[in-house]
Amino acid sequence: MTEEAIELENKAIAKAYKELLKVSYQTLSTDDKKLIRHAFDVAVDAHKEQRRKSGEAYIFHPIAVAKIVAQEIGLDATSIAAALLHDVVEDNPDYTIADMERLFGETVARIVDGLTKISSLKKDMDVSLQAENFRKMLLTLNEDVRVIIIKIADRLHNMQTMDSMRADKQVKIASETLYIYAPLAHRIGLYNIKTELEDLGLKYTEPEVYNDILGKMQESKEEQDAYIRDFSKVLKNSLNKENLNYEIKGRPKSIFSIRRKMQKQGVTFEEVYDKFAIRIIYKSDIANEKFLAWKIYSIVTDHFTPNPTRLRDWISSPKSTGYEALHITVVGPKSRFVEVQIRSERMNEIAEKGYAAHYKYKNENEKEDSLDLWINRLQEALENNEANAVDFVEQFKLNLYSKEIFVFSPKGDLKSLPKGATPLDFAFSIHTEVGMRTRGAKVNGKLVPLSHELQSGDRVEILTSDNAKPNANWLDYATTARARSKIKSALNAHTKEIAEEGKEILRRKLKQLKITLNEKSVNELVNYFRLSTSLDLFYRVGIGTIDNTKLKAFASSRSNAFVSYIKNKIRKPDVPKDIDKDEITSNLDMIVFGKEEERLNYTLANCCNPIPGDKVFGFVTINDGIKVHKKNCPNAVSLQSNYAYRIMSAKWIDSTQRTFTSQIKLSGIDNLGLVNDITKLISGNLNVNMKSISFSSDDGLFNGKITVEVKNQTMLKKLMDKLKKINGIDKVTRI
Repeated sequence: MTEEAIELENKAIAKAYKELLKVSYQTLSTDDKKLIRHAFDVAVDAHKEQRRKSGEAYIFHPIAVAKIVAQEIGLDATSIAAALLHDVVEDNPDYTIADMERLFGETVARIVDGLTKISSLKKDMDVSLQAENFRKMLLTLNEDVRVIIIKIADRLHNMQTMDSMRADKQVKIASETLYIYAPLAHRIGLYNIKTELEDLGLKYTEPEVYNDILGKMQESKEEQDAYIRDFSKVLKNSLNKENLNYEIKGRPKSIFSIRRKMQKQGVTFEEVYDKFAIRIIYKSDIANEKFLAWKIYSIVTDHFTPNPTRLRDWISSPKSTGYEALHITVVGPKSRFVEVQIRSERMNEIAEKGYAAHYKYKNENEKEDSLDLWINRLQEALENNEANAVDFVEQFKLNLYSKEIFVFSPKGDLKSLPKGATPLDFAFSIHTEVGMRTRGAKVNGKLVPLSHELQSGDRVEILTSDNAKPNANWLDYATTARARSKIKSALNAHTKEIAEEGKEILRRKLKQLKITLNEKSVNELVNYFRLSTSLDLFYRVGIGTIDNTKLKAFASSRSNAFVSYIKNKIRKPDVPKDIDKDEITSNLDMIVFGKEEERLNYTLANCCNPIPGDKVFGFVTINDGIKVHKKNCPNAVSLQSNYAYRIMSAKWIDSTQRTFTSQIKLSGIDNLGLVNDITKLISGNLNVNMKSISFSSDDGLFNGKITVEVKNQTMLKKLMDKLKKINGIDKVTRI
């Protein structure tokens, strides 16, 4: 570069730095400015040899990220300094985290360390690894939430300046942005950034669609402005009469959200009716905010007919991100539906800046509490470290995107839950112990099943019992990450309990077969029964799937094993052998369909080759019966949107964990307390669940029918043998 070019570049860098200080949302003290200046000098030195793909000096990137953090998110000097330094340790071996701590203190060093860890994770990864990356990224929240925020700002600037990259890289980065960073920005309450990330994501993943909608929006801008003027004209007199200080402006919906509406509703751009919203922003002190919002609401609905089902009151019950506003859809001029958003200036700042804006209106002590509360909310979604990472991401994404509902406890306390939540989710949100002991639930005073979907405004009462405990069906009823993780832990503990008993039973049975239970024999048994772990083996013995007959067969095969080993050695020298697919077994060995979990014939789709454990769905083909696809199969979106009526829910299950319904017929001599003896025996049995019971007595004789759920035939036989021993029972048969 020529001297003149270098001088021009240095001037541009200095100008960018000055602008950063000027646009900061927070008021910067002298110490703040010193800290930012120091960080800037170190970043300039660390990146002096680097250039971006576009050819410009690399330092423009950290300054731009710091500017997003300072202006659009509104964070403090510590965050601005960390943003300036976010790539220093990764890109320059002369600087270490220890140097960061020495130069800028522990907080900045911790944030830079978190950002460096995220960047150092492998870049080329499949979905599962990408999910793992996502989890690790979220787990840095344990250290400092600002790590995530700066990472989002970093991603936003990368997306804004991606034009000079290779097309395949653009698509990869844009897809990852839509999958991870946009939902995360939404969860944190950075709505403006979320919108920009989604639009940029669409620009690179589907450029034709993006440009088409963008062009049409630009064409219709004039018409929109005219509509907003008409709308405002009608309201202005009434609003002015009330001496309100306000402004009315239009906000076009994002390209991404218009595209989503077109897909979801199967309509064209012209048919999307709410392509923009009208925002009324008013000045108010905090004491009168709510009163004025409803006053403006009543003026709007005096002039335009509201759609009552589309009222969203996030002033009385703010979203978990802190978002507050009144949203109402009304029939505006020309009989068009239009969304009106009513916000005070404070609410508007929170909507645009995210959580940082809360603290402008709080005193110092409250600031700390609010930040802690906010981090704890995000932390709850991370509680379950056991889960498979892809499940974790999907679950987290559900929790991010879901609309919230508000339900009441019997005492009138308000609880916020994701849409689709059930009484079981409510129970676990109160306390883990309440969840674990749930026996039933009442909604608005009526008993409901645990799978009942709660609606906003429901009053929910949980009925508990010391004898109640989670069962596998609960996983079908629970939707929140917290409830599911607690239920899984409880079921695992129950499995281990049965496995402990199974181990002792196995020890006794093997002793009779003159085999000692040790590591060697356990490994042989695991291989023989094609299982994955010793826990699977002990559990299957515990529930009776592996019985005496099967163990005797194992013992006889074992005594012949040495002979066959010698024969094989003589016949075949050591030739590498392809592993037969059937030999690789898992504790997930069967697919069941629909709510009733039916066993049906199916084939696995070649386009995505699902394997046990994958999230799957069934697709009814015209000629080939049911084909099973992975949920994230490349063809899934197309099949689900075009042939929704041919989609069946499906899942892999462990067939030994599956329950089967069976009916038992009883007859005998009637006597006092007989029914009590029968029910006591069944309910005392760990692995049997009674579904229905009916008895009739006729002149001293009784007949009864019981419907039970059992895991296998052995269990049913054991139960029937025990029932036969009850005094008065003559016959026990299976129907």
